[in-house]
Amino acid sequence: MFIPKYTITNKILKNVGIVEAAREVIMNAPLVPAWEAKFRKEAIERTIHHGTHLEGNPLSEDQVKDILDGQEVTARDRDVQEIINYRNVLKFIDAVQTQIGSSNAYNFTIETMLEIHRLTTEKILSSESSGKFRVRQVVIKNTKTDQISYTPPPAVEVPFLIEDLVNWINSDEARQIHPVLKAGIIHYEIARIHPFVDGNGRVSRAVATLVMFLDSYDIRKFFSFEEYFDENPMQYYLTLQAVSNQLVLDTHERDLTPWLEYFIEGVAIELNKVKEKVQRISVDVRVKDKLGEQVMLNERQMAIMEFLHRYKSMQNKDFRKIFPEFSDDTVLREMKFLKQKGLIKKLGGTKKATYVLK
Repeated sequence: MFIPKYTITNKILKNVGIVEAAREVIMNAPLVPAWEAKFRKEAIERTIHHGTHLEGNPLSEDQVKDILDGQEVTARDRDVQEIINYRNVLKFIDAVQTQIGSSNAYNFTIETMLEIHRLTTEKILSSESSGKFRVRQVVIKNTKTDQISYTPPPAVEVPFLIEDLVNWINSDEARQIHPVLKAGIIHYEIARIHPFVDGNGRVSRAVATLVMFLDSYDIRKFFSFEEYFDENPMQYYLTLQAVSNQLVLDTHERDLTPWLEYFIEGVAIELNKVKEKVQRISVDVRVKDKLGEQVMLNERQMAIMEFLHRYKSMQNKDFRKIFPEFSDDTVLREMKFLKQKGLIKKLGGTKKATYVLK
């Protein structure tokens, strides 16, 4: 059975701590539903763009957004198809998560991995290869030097290696591992086995993401770790290959620590970005504790709360600074809502009123 070998280093511990702290803020931020939808849409766009760009797709982020919005772009059919396919993969991940739910009772299956590959390569690979394990040897070459940088296991071993990995994913041991660490292990092992003739990188990241989600670690689907990998693709591939090319007698003796340090650092950086963005537009997370529930605020209400957190008080004359395009009556309605929710209080009369955080 597959048993990953790695060491929990100080670097891994530090970044897991950053991940947990960021997750706590994101999961408890009292965001308005419209903002949640916006964040998720942006995360999907980033995941699809960077996830395909990492594999050589030349389309820009704007072109990817246009394709996802149903607009036509001038590009190769294959490049456009890769974008559509990866969107379908993310939809499939959502459907699986909804169907199975987030619990320790789930069973990940080989069929799920094959379906992810089929969706990834639809209309790109032939029906003999799409959604099926490779039946021939492949090698990974340096595109500039044409030198072989990594030789994956023989095709005959692929079904058994994947079965071992899936059994490990569903094992009691794996269920005890932190979801981000587990996702990094899964990503590495699929990339190492290279079970398909094409699309291995996208499948490895998609499966890692799905298992993280099934382990109750979807973090509101606000993040995309593909963006971190795509910022320096050479480091991404070299880190993977450095582990895979370790000279060991048994493949299970490979030390995954360098890869896991890199992977978890990437997740920490991306989640920290999201946390900072959430904090900029969200009410102080302590509001939820005070009121016993999340308070859903619109953009104007968030802007008012941000102003009060920064400047401590607000008067009617400040309305024009924050909302030059809205009438005083509109802003006063927002103030009334915040006052009714117990978030702010009013001092003084109407014309010379001062508003402060409660």
